[in-house]
Amino acid sequence: MFTALLERGLLLGRGRILDLGCGQGLLSAWLHAAQLCYESGSWPQDWPPAPRPNLTRGIELRSRDVERARIALGPQCGVSQGDIRDAEFGSTDAVVMLDVLQYLSQEEQLQVLKRVRAALPARGLLLLRIGDANGGLRFRYGQWVDKAVMLVRGQRSVVMHCRSASQWRQLLRECGFEVQTTPMSQGTRFANVLLIGHAR
Repeated sequence: MFTALLERGLLLGRGRILDLGCGQGLLSAWLHAAQLCYESGSWPQDWPPAPRPNLTRGIELRSRDVERARIALGPQCGVSQGDIRDAEFGSTDAVVMLDVLQYLSQEEQLQVLKRVRAALPARGLLLLRIGDANGGLRFRYGQWVDKAVMLVRGQRSVVMHCRSASQWRQLLRECGFEVQTTPMSQGTRFANVLLIGHAR
């Protein structure tokens, strides 16, 4: 997923990036590493330039992940602890959510997406990776992996509120986005889809 963001130039020109449910700050780390590679000349020639955001922020619920992000990223770390259901988003040019919304109820999904739209300007960007509930065995395999990871990390199993890709597209339209869909499971056994939303 992170490679695809860079290879396709999806975050180019976005000065302020907000990563919701950011975990240990992997997106921030990738963007920082991408800048270093681009400046040193060790960057694929057929890729667009590396994104150069002015500000990258993340919001993460788990305190242990926030602490790991701060250790790894150092003084430039913009990761804060909070619950995306009520945390302040501020204003931003792009919002990234990777495998996050299925852990919220359908009403909470709606409210978070409305708040995301309010944080973005017209043509602001939303990148949302989801598991397509119409993905058959590949989707069920992804759910099993998610639950196994939660158990390994000592977290209790939670009910996931999943939708098909078409249902996610409809929800985003209702929240004020124009939506494109692209598969995002190449080389894996999952049924992941990337929804690219532009704020109307």
